[in-house]
This record gives sequence, C-alpha cells and structure tokens, in this order.
Amino acid sequence: MLGFSTRRILLAIPVLVGIVVVVFFLIRAIPGDPCTAILGERATEEACERFYAANGLNEPIWVQLWVYLQNLFTFNLGDSVRFSRPVTQMLIERLPLTTELATSALALSVLVGVPAGVISARRHNTAVDTATMAAANVGVSMPVFWLGLMLAYLFAFVLRDTPFQLPPSGRLSAGVRSTAFYDVWGWELTEGTTWSKFLEYLSNHVIANTFVTGQWDVWWDAVQHMILPAVALSTIPMAIIARITRSSLLEAMGRDYVRTARAKGVLESSVVRRHAFRNSLLPVVTIIGLQLGLLLGGAVLTETVFGLAGVGTGLVESIFARDYAVVQGFTFIVAAIYVVVNLVVDISYAWLDPRIRLE
Repeated sequence: MLGFSTRRILLAIPVLVGIVVVVFFLIRAIPGDPCTAILGERATEEACERFYAANGLNEPIWVQLWVYLQNLFTFNLGDSVRFSRPVTQMLIERLPLTTELATSALALSVLVGVPAGVISARRHNTAVDTATMAAANVGVSMPVFWLGLMLAYLFAFVLRDTPFQLPPSGRLSAGVRSTAFYDVWGWELTEGTTWSKFLEYLSNHVIANTFVTGQWDVWWDAVQHMILPAVALSTIPMAIIARITRSSLLEAMGRDYVRTARAKGVLESSVVRRHAFRNSLLPVVTIIGLQLGLLLGGAVLTETVFGLAGVGTGLVESIFARDYAVVQGFTFIVAAIYVVVNLVVDISYAWLDPRIRLE
C-alpha cells in the first residue's frame, strides 16, 4: 500500500511541472501584447519598455521560465500586473468560492446520481430504468449557461414573492457580511504571516465559516445563493455518474459470485449492497474524481452567469488582459487540485480492491 501510494505521488510531480511549462508557453502564444492590454492601445514604446522591464518581460523566454519555476518552488506565484497585487492574495479571496461551488455541485451529483444509477440497474428494462436514463440523457445535453439562465429566471422572477424564491446572482445579499471565525473567537493574528493567510483563506469559505461560528442568518443566505449555481453545475456530472453507476452495477450483477449469493437465498437488497455494489465502485470512483476536476474548470460559465467572483471568472478576465502571473498561478492551483484528487482516487483503488495493493 505504501509503495503503491509513493509511486503515484512521484508520478504526479512531473505532471504538474509539465502543466506549468505548457501553460507558460501557451499564454505567451496568444495574440496580443500585455502592455497594450494593461496600459491601453495608445501606450508609447517607451512606456511599454518600462512596463516590460518592471515585470521581467524583456528577458529571453527561457530566462523568464527559469525565474518562474524558481519562484514556484518557493510558493511565490508572482504579482498581478493588472491589479498590482500578489496572485496568492487573489487566490485567497477567489478560490474558496470556486471550491464551495465545485464541492456543492459534486456532492449533489453523487447524492442523486449514484442512487439513480442503482435504482435503474435494479429495475433494469422497466419503466423506471427508461425514465431514469432518459432524464440522464436530458441532463447531459443541457448547456450549463442555458440551464443557469433558466433557473435564475424561474426562481428569481417567476416564483418571486413565494417561499421558493431564490437569489439569481451574487454570493451574499446586500448588507449581509460574514465575520471570520478568528474574529468571532477573539484570535489575534499577525498580519502577513503564512498562518494568518491560511486562516483568512479558510474564513473565506463562507458557508463553512458561518456554520462553525453559528452565524445562522448569514449561513442560510449563503446557502440560498449557492443552490442555483450548484444545481446548474451539477446536472451534467450527475447524469454521467448515474449512467456509469448503472452500467457498472449491471455488469457486477451478472457475475458468478452474485448468482451464487442469490442461489443461497440471500436477500436481493443484501446481494446488491454487499456483493455487487462494492465491486462496481472502481469506475464510479474514477468518474467522480474526474468530474471534480471538470467542475473546477466548468465553473467558469456558472460563475459568469450567476455573477460570482471566483477563480473561473478571474482566469477568463486575466487571459483577456494578458495578465500572465494570474493565468499561470490560477491554472497551476486548479491543476494541482485536479492532480491531488486523482491521486486520492488512485489510492482509493487499493482500498476498494486489495488485488491492486499486490501489483
């Protein structure tokens, strides 16, 4: 088990380095000049030269890459030329929202998709199976931006002044503010330290922060604002998880050990739960891990539709502005989360299937 996990961790390192290098060159291959994107079309040649020198863009491309990799190994993601702020501070402010959105959507996808797949497999070739898979096909086919707009229109305007009304945009209502847990508990922090930045990052997870501190009015307001984006973002992965669960469980239920259990008179619910379901989990766990990475990337459209200032919208704005440090930093963090999630999925294989530990 330890050797299996170590190999997977070591393989993740070159993947991250490769992603950093590819993104570094791709962002510079996009047509457009960062000087004119930041300073405007009328920026003079002298102003652009000063801009390049101040941001290290007058050096050869390989020198820029080497400097960036050195800074990256010291966890220095650079400064935004657009906002003149550290990229790390921007991540502290934006990443919690994207994380909350992606995890909420994934939780909804799993809680609905897995049971739907199990029910569909147990009622194979019945009306329930047909209806479930038809709904899954519809879910896969609906664009996130269209569904988001329809949900916002329905719950914010059509159902206005009803108990089902939900806010169409934003993270919190006007005038509502989340107080950080360290302020609520009277902790004294030293500004600028790594520990204080980490606590600030944690406190920006509004739903979790208000829950642990008992700010129930703010918590309920944050949950209401998260419902529509999470539902819109979860539709496609929910349908995919349901279909994979169904096909994997159907395959497992046709195996010899399942037929043997049935022949012994074991209850069907116990056959599915104890024999078939666990042995069908490997592809389901794989697709769940992949979907979390896709949710982090797919949050761009959802954040735009619902007016959320997360990593996705920040990344798109920075690409248009040719803000290299922000694009590289945000992409690296999203890629690192994706790699870590897949690493956890790989390690979970060894727990779910003991044969993998012996390979």
